[in-house]
Formats: sequence, structure tokens, C-alpha cells
Amino acid sequence: MKIALLDDDPIQLETMAATVHGMGYRAVLFSRAQALISALRKDTFDFLIVDWNLPDRSGLEVLAWARTNLRPPPPMLLVTSRAEDEDIVAGLNAGADDYLPKPLSPPVLTARISALMRRAYAQPSAPGAEVHGDTVFHASAGAVTRDGQTVVLTAKEFGLAQLLFRNLHRALSRTYILETVWGNEPNLNSRSLDMHISRIRTKLNLRPEQGFRLTPIYSYGYRLERVGAVDDAVAAISDMSKAEETSE
Repeated sequence: MKIALLDDDPIQLETMAATVHGMGYRAVLFSRAQALISALRKDTFDFLIVDWNLPDRSGLEVLAWARTNLRPPPPMLLVTSRAEDEDIVAGLNAGADDYLPKPLSPPVLTARISALMRRAYAQPSAPGAEVHGDTVFHASAGAVTRDGQTVVLTAKEFGLAQLLFRNLHRALSRTYILETVWGNEPNLNSRSLDMHISRIRTKLNLRPEQGFRLTPIYSYGYRLERVGAVDDAVAAISDMSKAEETSE
């Protein structure tokens, strides 16, 4: 998991970074709102921790930007010295999923992050097996079962496919995918990700006629979508619109 931390106070940033690292997550630090927004345009983050008062723009603007432009937005925690009821309401209305007053307590921060992570991201169904609808990942065997058929994958193919299914309908940046699946491999070929995407698309038959669409996002990365889920959502919106027109 990759967490963005935004605060212009270096001591607060160090406290948050130490907490995040202690949980086993990666922390990326920002001291200006615009720097985080620019990073969000290029990269994927699983969680945002945002301070309210910043030198260039309000943290509330960052939350609102993320809520509007990221689909789906990651969990977002607002941290601030403001603790009045109206401040809490304003923060939540701006897009925060939770609110934590300063000074920060590392144990409380850990608990809030864990709670929001559990709410936002699916947990493995059982040790060694992870179920995503009709697709089952068997970690011990490095294999995936789809529609009753078992497909054996290489370690990198397995990690890539698992990452995509865990983030269904979410755009993932190339940087995020490479960091998560490949780690820090200095000699990694820049085309390696594209070749692995092509292989798992073929091996797992991730095509629209089979219920999935694995598509590149120009200058960003890739997204895996369940076609039926998207079509059902569009149909539902259309039906609601027709019903409203009829009632009028």
C-alpha cells in the first residue's frame, strides 16, 4: 500500500511517516498541496492523509479535487488542529472519510488508517486462496482458476493479475504497478509491464466477451473492469432517468 502524506510541518510529517512505515506501508511525503495534486495526476495512491492549513492551498481543496477527479477516490483522512464541530462537518463535507485532531497520537493514527483500509479494500478470503467472483487466486500454487479452468502463471504474472483484480475498476499508474509487483529492480526493461499485461490478458482471457476489459490509459497506466458491472450501472441510470421522465 502506498500512502501520500501532506503537511507543511516537518515534525508532523516525520510522525506520520514513522507510523505508516511501522504498519508496513510506503509513505510519500509532500509539504505543499499543489505538489500532491500534481503527483495524483501521474501516480496511484491507496490512501491520503491531508493537513487542513497549508501555505499554498487549503487541504479541503485537495480533498475536493481528489473526490472529483479520482474514480474511485482512495480513503482520505484529514488531520488538523481545528476541533470545533463546524470544522469537523466542513472537513467531512469536503470529502474526508475521517477526521483526526492534532497533536497526532501514533496508536490512534494507526487504528484510523487500519479501519479505513478495511472499509475500502477487500481482504483475502482465506490463507492461500483469494476469491474475486468467479476468479480464484491460489498463492501456494501460483495459479488462477477462472470458470473452472486452472491457469498456471509465473510469479510476476500472478502478482500483476492479483493486483489488477484487487483494484477492479480503479486506474493504476505504471509507476505504482512496477513498484508493487517488481519492487526495485534496476535493470527492468520498460516494456516488461506491457508484455506481462498482454500475457495475462491472453492466459486469463480478460476480454469483453468474457466479462472483463483490461485497457491501457494513455500516459498513465492500466485499468481492469468487469464489463457486466459497468453495463448494469449504465442501464440502471438509464432506467432511473426514464422513470423520472415518465413521472413528469
